[in-house]
Amino acid sequence: MFENKWFYLFCISMLPIVELRGGIPAGAAMGLPFWPVYLICVLGNLLPVPFLILFAKTVLQKLSTLPRIGGFFGGLIRRADAKAAEIGQYEKWGLFILVAIPLPGTGAWTGSLVAAVLRMRLLPAVLIIAAGVLVSGFITGGIAYGLFTALA
Repeated sequence: MFENKWFYLFCISMLPIVELRGGIPAGAAMGLPFWPVYLICVLGNLLPVPFLILFAKTVLQKLSTLPRIGGFFGGLIRRADAKAAEIGQYEKWGLFILVAIPLPGTGAWTGSLVAAVLRMRLLPAVLIIAAGVLVSGFITGGIAYGLFTALA
């Protein structure tokens, strides 16, 4: 059905909301082996992360300068700064847990937006999100491959 299953899985894993939580079960449904599926889906899920973090910061800053709606976005940035100072050392663990738990509304895209709003430095944010994606991939893979093995 698909010319290149691996490219398909890579692309699914880059999509917001779906991410590798959709890519890994799709690979399991296609009967592909876990480790290559895991690797392709993790790479696909992580590819947009640095761009999302950088782009979200720029967009929020530009929006905060607009008349009428700039105050809302400026307030959002100020609240995020205050929250980041209040959370302190726990913001990194919170980001990791947010990305690692494979539930709707969590994942690398949401984690990237949170990191941008909290104005985290790019490299630490990417590494924390990557660690969360790795854990989420194992959880999702365990569930998906276990389910498809039980059904076979």
